[in-house]
Amino acid sequence: YLTGRRLTYVDLSLFQIVAGLRYAFPKRMGGFEREIPGLIGLHDRVAARPNIKPYLASERRIPFNQNGIFRHYSAPDL
Repeated sequence: YLTGRRLTYVDLSLFQIVAGLRYAFPKRMGGFEREIPGLIGLHDRVAARPNIKPYLASERRIPFNQNGIFRHYSAPDL
């Protein structure tokens, strides 16, 4: 995790940013992710946590959509 061995709000925030950017710019993130392996690793570790993984798969999680900050932007997704 970013600040040590314990999960923090910073880790959760970075997780959400990576997830949102993957939704908004899937092509660009697909090519860019190999340049930021530490951040992608953090995202994956947060997603695999025992209390977070089931939540991400549940109906409780609000999916990304076209109304939020992370919406799919097809034009600039180069």
